[in-house]
Amino acid sequence: MHESGEDYLETIYTLKKKNGSVRSVDVAQELGFSRPSVSRAVGILKEGGFLLMREDGELELTDLGVKKAKAVYERHTNLTKFLMMTAKVDAQTAETDACRIEHIISPETFKGIKKYIKENKDKL
Repeated sequence: MHESGEDYLETIYTLKKKNGSVRSVDVAQELGFSRPSVSRAVGILKEGGFLLMREDGELELTDLGVKKAKAVYERHTNLTKFLMMTAKVDAQTAETDACRIEHIISPETFKGIKKYIKENKDKL
């Protein structure tokens, strides 16, 4: 899956957690994208089996979509913590950098970062 697809899934997942429901307009507003761009992405995610659109327009992640979104969200949150702990950067910088890194990090490196966070959680 491409980086943009992961970003859409993560955004839908977090908006659903925050608001209880998600529509394409919510995603467009959150990401600062046009509605046609979001509509195209939603179509691609539906074709990939990651997303369903209910009759009322609400976006619903499939089991596959939830699994992928949770994985991206976990990478994002852990990388943000890691950057704040080790590089001592502010939350906004850590968030921005984590969003870039989360798409390219290897499973081995991410496993090591999670281990580091667990062992050093008192430093945050």
